[in-house]
Amino acid sequence: MITLCKAILLGCAILLCATQILLGQQGDVPRYETFASPSVLSIPKLNLMERGFNVELGANLTPWLTIGGDFSSFSGEGSLAPSDLSPGQQAKLGAVAPLLPSTMSLSFLYSGSTYTFSAGPQLALRRLKRITILVRPGLGYFHQTVTMKPADSISSVIVNQLLGPGGRTRDTVLFYGFGGGIDVQASRQVAFRLTCDFAHANPFRDLLNGANNTVRISVGPTFRWGRNIASGTK
Repeated sequence: MITLCKAILLGCAILLCATQILLGQQGDVPRYETFASPSVLSIPKLNLMERGFNVELGANLTPWLTIGGDFSSFSGEGSLAPSDLSPGQQAKLGAVAPLLPSTMSLSFLYSGSTYTFSAGPQLALRRLKRITILVRPGLGYFHQTVTMKPADSISSVIVNQLLGPGGRTRDTVLFYGFGGGIDVQASRQVAFRLTCDFAHANPFRDLLNGANNTVRISVGPTFRWGRNIASGTK
């Protein structure tokens, strides 16, 4: 997943360099645009892959600067090993580990859901007639919920010790990162977009052992409307 994102961003960088010598700068840039797509979110450290959707809404202030907002929603399943837990939680496990059957694994399955909210600028390079290169910082919030799924009664007791009855916890934290993508224009009103975003966050500090990195990939259509801000015409 991370390797794919690196390849996408490397391809965007190559296109960015190539556009310096290619002709065909875009002369028609509608004022508004919205992007909606299926999306995947990966948190490799937590062995978690979530699927969902991503929606963006932006206003082009100039041909190269867009201000907008971003929302996405995901759900999926993963697993936690003792090494993924905070030192305090590992100490709790250490106290009960000698009492467990020798054949019992301490890997815990869980279901997760993630909502992301962000807003800010996006830079666009429009030196090619039908291809736009996008670059943006990432700053916003993750709202995440984790529900443990113990496989047996012993696991249920351990989960209740870690998280309390029900085995569920949630957290909202700030994330930061960066992203980019590419738009391929099909018409004045429609383009097809591929984006990749990296984010760093530190949720569930009492439960998890340190911060984690996430990768989001989205592919879908972009819809545009409004006056042409590149020339001031309709």
